[in-house]
Amino acid sequence: MTDETILTNAYLVLPDEVIHGTLVIRDGRIVDVQRGRSHAPTARDMDGDHIIPGVVDVHTDNLERQVQPRQNARWPSRSAMIAHDAQCAAAGVTTVFDALCLGDLGFDQGRGQTFREGVEDLDALADTGVLRSEHFLHLRCEIPAPDMIPSVDPVGDHPRVRMVSLMDHSPGVGQYRDIPRYVAMRRKQTSMTVAQVEGRIEELLAQRERLREPQRRWLLNRIAHRDLPLASHDDDCADEVRRNLADGIAISEFPVVMEAAIAARDAGVAVIAGAPNIVRGGSHSGNVAAADLVRAGAADAFASDYVPASMIEAAWRTVEQTGISLPAAVAMIADAPARMARLPDRGRLEAGLRADLVQVRPVGGIPVVRRVWREGSRVA
Repeated sequence: MTDETILTNAYLVLPDEVIHGTLVIRDGRIVDVQRGRSHAPTARDMDGDHIIPGVVDVHTDNLERQVQPRQNARWPSRSAMIAHDAQCAAAGVTTVFDALCLGDLGFDQGRGQTFREGVEDLDALADTGVLRSEHFLHLRCEIPAPDMIPSVDPVGDHPRVRMVSLMDHSPGVGQYRDIPRYVAMRRKQTSMTVAQVEGRIEELLAQRERLREPQRRWLLNRIAHRDLPLASHDDDCADEVRRNLADGIAISEFPVVMEAAIAARDAGVAVIAGAPNIVRGGSHSGNVAAADLVRAGAADAFASDYVPASMIEAAWRTVEQTGISLPAAVAMIADAPARMARLPDRGRLEAGLRADLVQVRPVGGIPVVRRVWREGSRVA
């Protein structure tokens, strides 16, 4: 028996236009996109709301926040995974790349446990039908960390790994290029004195000098046979973007200065900007504003980073802040990240693609998620 659903009286956000129309879904796929209202007795009235493709989030750290909701309170891992999944689905994120960190620079010692348990939880839950969204793994590899190699090696061939990013959170580079700001941040997070933080900075810079290049080369060699999408992280200059591209790293995540983003744009490197940056009106750490990247044509996609609910709101706010069209903004949270992740079966309202859908109603300028479907089945 064929499972058919008809959603009508909706504003459908297509790749190039928004139309008032009807979607026909059969066996988990979109089979027709029609203009106008359906008069079929089984058609479901969407009350004039928008229908957009399910969001594809290629970088979210949200699981870490469920595992550790307070600084000294660690939550049971599997419960945290289920809560994280529910939050993503409720936000319209039907495809989730859990961006879990491998390698510790001495300030986030629980991250290794979060990664190991997160992989175990996905393996245990993914095929049971209890997860609402589809989950993949995005390995965030801390290149100068001494434990990066032993963390990555056992999971290098894991089938759920679909993206790898190379990170360097050493003080003085990337996101932490402002050393006084870095010292203040670490003092706030820990009980260390200024002298202790400065001593730790010296240790980290020496460690970076010793490990960064050989471990970078090891990582690229270790995963070369997988032909995975590779990303850099927090690029802070044009030279780094060009060097990364020469090594096959064709995605730049969260460039921290306009120079790096422009260099990526000009070199054909895809740029991911932070959706929270758009919603908050700027970077939480003093980096370039995502809206400025969009205006410069130097941002291709958004990722939620640490707030899944930021994705759809970022699309609507981008229209307001930059003047791009709603279809172009929605593509930044669906089609563009799906293409980056090499998932050609989703990201657009188009016949033949998966019926991953979100019903959205703008209320007071904020897009409110009302219903979510994954492969035609209601999940939120």
